[in-house]
Amino acid sequence: MITDYFKTDEFLTGEQKLIRDSVRAWVNKNVLPIIDEANQKHQSPTELIKQMGELGALGSFIPEKYGGSGFDQITYGLIMQELERGDSSIRSTASVQTSLVMYPIYEFGNEAQRNTYLPKLASGEFVGAFGLTEPNHGSDPGSMETKFTDEGDYFLLNGAKMWITNAPICDLAVVWAKDEENKVRALIVEKDFEGFSRPETVKKWSLRASVTGELVFDKVKVPKENLLPNIVGLKGPMMCLNSARYGIAWGVLGAGFDCFNTALQYSQERKQFNKPLASFQLTQKKLSEMLTELTAAQLMALRVGQLKNENKATPAQISMVKRNNVHTALKVARESRQILGAMGISGDFPIMRHMMNLESVITYEGTHDIHLLITGYDITGIPAFK
Repeated sequence: MITDYFKTDEFLTGEQKLIRDSVRAWVNKNVLPIIDEANQKHQSPTELIKQMGELGALGSFIPEKYGGSGFDQITYGLIMQELERGDSSIRSTASVQTSLVMYPIYEFGNEAQRNTYLPKLASGEFVGAFGLTEPNHGSDPGSMETKFTDEGDYFLLNGAKMWITNAPICDLAVVWAKDEENKVRALIVEKDFEGFSRPETVKKWSLRASVTGELVFDKVKVPKENLLPNIVGLKGPMMCLNSARYGIAWGVLGAGFDCFNTALQYSQERKQFNKPLASFQLTQKKLSEMLTELTAAQLMALRVGQLKNENKATPAQISMVKRNNVHTALKVARESRQILGAMGISGDFPIMRHMMNLESVITYEGTHDIHLLITGYDITGIPAFK
């Protein structure tokens, strides 16, 4: 199995490699044996959530004081890589819990909120969701229609969010909505609040082992202490998305290398015209190009991780690495499927499952085109999406 052509392990600490290998072993034991069936049946293996909590995969960079693991950003990336080698759905659950739910509560919340929610989210006792995307507004969150008003003793929340990972099973959601001054704020909405419903989105061809749904707010009374006090404006959700996008950039390496290694092994074992597929020039071209692009993506993720550890990574750099790495992983999945021929669509191999998942990953947390425009804005100073 090839996963480190440029010996990037030499940049990792012993602890980082130990944690990565522990998550890899857990994925091999607990995810790979069940994940094809879960996808085929459109079922989410929610029993794995608490196991990920025990692994330290939920809230991995949140301080131990609040139940997190206190790991650095490269370790977080390595965990995401190994989870997505199992399946994008598993990584999505951990990514949302960590970067989109625990991170804003830690970064923008007060001590009472941190102590109330973070330990239970870190253990997997609570499942969280992130409410930003709406039926009419995806890439343009500033036009969100979900709003709340101050009713004296409480806030009254109305609106809807959609395409929300974990929505039907969440115990709480960090919801971004506009106040009466049209300013974007964040509210912690708990599942038992009257008027809060979470219908499931079904008939998906992608991320079929992930629970997706809507967050619907019909005159929901939210206690005032559930407002995250330390953030106003779109900077808040964008900071959360930057963290999630960084995790994705690592995660898709797991899917990409899994496809590549599956194709490599198959091409060495499968014979046509009395010799292995791997002996043909076109097959070697495919394999060589795939490994080259995956290695470049790996180096980008590692460098951005180093910058994040130093608090130097820019949103534009994170956008670039998310866009590049997802695009690379999807191309590798498609080329790998070609090498396997008809067997590439079989559930006996992971390639088609990864490919379908990556079709969602290339869209969520900022679409492929939006990330391209973010890079364009950064290098020209001209916003083309306005």
